[in-house]
Amino acid sequence: MARIKGGLNAKKKHNRVLKLAKGYRGARSKQYRIAKQSVMRALTSAFAGRKQRKRDMRSLWITRINAAARLNGISYSQMMHGLKLADVNINRKMLAELAVNDAAGFAALAELAKSKIA
Repeated sequence: MARIKGGLNAKKKHNRVLKLAKGYRGARSKQYRIAKQSVMRALTSAFAGRKQRKRDMRSLWITRINAAARLNGISYSQMMHGLKLADVNINRKMLAELAVNDAAGFAALAELAKSKIA
């Protein structure tokens, strides 16, 4: 049986990694050994980044709700508590959307929350 050399497979593997490293500076995009380390780290960070993005978005929604609630004379925590008492099941993403695009609707929810607390 003839011996098969591994050069073609190695070249394919190297090219796959170097393609992922395209755009990196210096040796990180040119040399396989260094590019491999950079790509492994980048892929790990990308996984963590997808989880972090969800946390960042929730934080942004809460900030927007808090700002709009304070314009209506109520704090974020009081508003969320009032809405829970009023059995208004609306998530933070939609509340933030209301705060930005429909001030009157948000003001009505704020008044509802205020009345349930008092």
